[in-house]
Order: sequence, then C-alpha cells, then structure tokens
Amino acid sequence: MPETPEEIRIRFAAQNKRSNSIPSSNSTTGPTKINRPHRIVLIATSVLAVTGLAVGAGFAGQSASATQDRVSATTELADSTGLHREQLGAYRAVAKAHVDNSASITLNEANQVIAATQDKVDASSLAAVASSLASYEILPLDEITSLTAQTKAETAAVTAASIEADRVAAEAAAAEAAAEAAAAAEAASQAAAAEATRAQSLASGNTPAGARATAQAMAASQYGWGADQFSCLNQLWQKESEWKYDAVNSNGGATGVPQALPGNKMATAGSDWATNATTQIAWGLGYIKASSYGTPCAAWSHSQANNWY
Repeated sequence: MPETPEEIRIRFAAQNKRSNSIPSSNSTTGPTKINRPHRIVLIATSVLAVTGLAVGAGFAGQSASATQDRVSATTELADSTGLHREQLGAYRAVAKAHVDNSASITLNEANQVIAATQDKVDASSLAAVASSLASYEILPLDEITSLTAQTKAETAAVTAASIEADRVAAEAAAAEAAAEAAAAAEAASQAAAAEATRAQSLASGNTPAGARATAQAMAASQYGWGADQFSCLNQLWQKESEWKYDAVNSNGGATGVPQALPGNKMATAGSDWATNATTQIAWGLGYIKASSYGTPCAAWSHSQANNWY
C-alpha cells in the first residue's frame, strides 16, 4: 500500500539522523564529518524521493481515502459487535453458512409445496420467487435473506390456498355423495312403491274375482269378445279351475286358470306363469283363439259335450 506523505517524512528524518551519526573508520573518539561524495548521494536520494512523492501524491491520496473508509467501517463494526477483525471474518463465514442453510431448507419446502399443489391452486408467484432463491449460493446476504422471507411467505400462502381448495373439494364431494345417496334412496323408494303396487295388483288379480275382471277386459280389448262370449268363458274356466291361478288337476296335472297341460306351456306368455293369473289368462285366451274353437262359446260347447276342451 503506498506510504502517506507523513510516513515518508518520518522515514527521511530517520535516515538523516542515522547518516549524521555514522562514526569514522579512522577514529574511535566520536563522529566525524561525512565525506562530500556521500553527502551528494544522500541529497540526490532525498530529491528523488520527494519527487516520487509529488508524482504519486494523487494516487496515494485516493487509495489512502478508500483504505481509511474500509478501516473506519471495520472499526465501527468491531466496536458495535465487540469483535476483532479476525473474529469479524469468522462471523461473516458463520452468517453466510446460516443464511445459505435457511435458504436451502426454505427452497426445498417451497418445491415440495409446488409439486403437491400442482393443478390445485395458482403457485406461479411462489415458483417465481423460488426460482430467484435457487441462486442463493452466489447472492449477497441481504438479498438471500429477503428472498428467503418472500419464499416463506409465498409458501405459507400457497399452502393455505391448497388447504382451502381441499376443504371446498371435500364439501363438494360430500354434497355430491349426499345428492347421489338421496337420489338412490328416492329410486329405491319408487321401486319399492312400484313393487308394492305390483304385488298388490298381483294379489288382487290372483283372486277369482280379480281373474274374472282381468279376463273380461282382455277378451274385449284384444279379441273383441263381448259379454256373450265372456259368459261362456266364465262358465268354462269356472268348471276347469274355479278361476284359481294355483289350481292343479290331480288326475293329469293340468295347471292354472285355463288348466294348461302341461302347465309350462304357459311360459310362452310369461316367465311368471306359475304365480300370475294374468299371465295364465293371456295364454288361455290365445289358446282358444288359435285352436279349432276360435271363441269361448265354441270351447264351452266342446267341454259340455266331451268334458274337456
């Protein structure tokens, strides 16, 4: 580092003092005058030194000022912390390691939150500040500290938004599940009601009176047979089964209201032929129409003559 003007002046004064005190080589009694050539050399040296000082004064002054600023800053920091210069260097290293470690942990947490909340909430702000913090190893301490704080704040905000999104989604899912359950319950209720109606209708239709009413309605609507034909039909099936859907002839095994033989013939009218009088009636009317009888009255006449039809 260049010497200050004061340091140069002090150095030359010391040199002059030593030069004036040099003892003679030929005397042991005290100092003698310096030889003329030596004095000339000393004077020349002094002139050159002063000239060099004059030339470098501008540069030395500027460097000295910068040095003084650094010394003052270090002194001020040392005074405020109670640490020596060597301790300040160690303190800076520890502070850098601490700040870097905090930045690393914060960055890791931020990346985990970004991955966990993808397609759930907007984490673009967190991603941006985390991207900046990723260069913490080469950033100044103040900037690392600031980015770490921003990243923590954004991480907390995204986490809170994610929790809220999960809550809203859970509520929506619960509402949807409740609606589906209600719809299923309503469908089940309607199905139960329909089954109850069907069972009631079946029970009602399976009675002799119900079977007669069903046969009269079907004969008129499907075949155009009026009251005269139904009168014959009523007598015919009264004789055969007494209009009972579960009637079985013990002699031959004829079954149901129309006494089909065998009974499973009526399966062509429905799989419930064994338990449903309406299915049996539908098969019996079709049988009379398709047979050589053609009408209930013709079938009744044959039954009266032969005791079967």
